[in-house]
Amino acid sequence: MAWIILGLTMLISFGSMAYLKSVFARTSKIPIASGLTGAQTAARILQWAGISDVQIVEGEGFLGDHYDPMNKRLVLSPDNYEGSSAANVGVAAHECGHALQHQKHYAPLQIRMGAVYSNSYASTGVMVVVFASLFFHILSAYIALWLISLCFGVLIFFNLITLPVEFDASARAKVVLQQLGIVRAGPEADAVSATLNAAGLTYVAALVGTILNFAYYFMLLSGNRRS
Repeated sequence: MAWIILGLTMLISFGSMAYLKSVFARTSKIPIASGLTGAQTAARILQWAGISDVQIVEGEGFLGDHYDPMNKRLVLSPDNYEGSSAANVGVAAHECGHALQHQKHYAPLQIRMGAVYSNSYASTGVMVVVFASLFFHILSAYIALWLISLCFGVLIFFNLITLPVEFDASARAKVVLQQLGIVRAGPEADAVSATLNAAGLTYVAALVGTILNFAYYFMLLSGNRRS
């Protein structure tokens, strides 16, 4: 069962990422008539929204784009920072969507911000408990399974609250890009939607994978309790 759960989790995770890369490669070839780069798009949106305290910076790696609400930084990967395709401006607008959420005190974003450290501790906690139980025999099987299930419960909550945050940011991005005339209705807007929808699937995949792992350890816990 453990190998089946691991295999399903990897299949879902790698499958969603492969699909995102495939869609991104396709939509990266669709130019936008406005000619704006991702960085220029982000600057235009933030200016339109009256947000002047968020810094737009170029990050590293492929699709490492993110909004850092703690430090008020909007980080765009090199391709999306400099590129001017539908994919590039779509991702940049999505990250601006998070800045707009922050400005409006969007409740799910506030909750996710508050849960960041709990999520980090839970991720680390799973590995610590596994090592403490299997290799050092510090914890009994029952206590270890209980703690691991608890950690995965925290991870499920974080992934669950992430979904409305990400989907709302994408919805805001699609609207504002057309409102500001950065992308036009038709192929440009369709390409933006395809990119953001594919990105959204990766968060769904993360939630499903976490639920599968939780279910496995919870079943082990239930069996251990009965025995």
